[in-house]
Amino acid sequence: MALRIKLSRIGRTNDPKYRIIVAEAKSKRNTKYVDKIGFYDPIPNPHVLTVNSEKLAYWLSKGAQLTEGTSKLLKKHAKATAISA
Repeated sequence: MALRIKLSRIGRTNDPKYRIIVAEAKSKRNTKYVDKIGFYDPIPNPHVLTVNSEKLAYWLSKGAQLTEGTSKLLKKHAKATAISA
């Protein structure tokens, strides 16, 4: 069972919001997931991104892989928080 950390879209039309989830690699975007580890809202300025870093580290240690989009999002957020801190 290969696991991926990916985005799952929630919200209404023209108002996207995303959950950051851990799910099986072959599962579809908005299907069942193993664990919810964060939330992303791209609409406000600055964007809202909350991630439970303990859960993220746990799942990465268990072998879960980040998808390309989630990886870029987390790297961008890490740079932004490092600059503001």
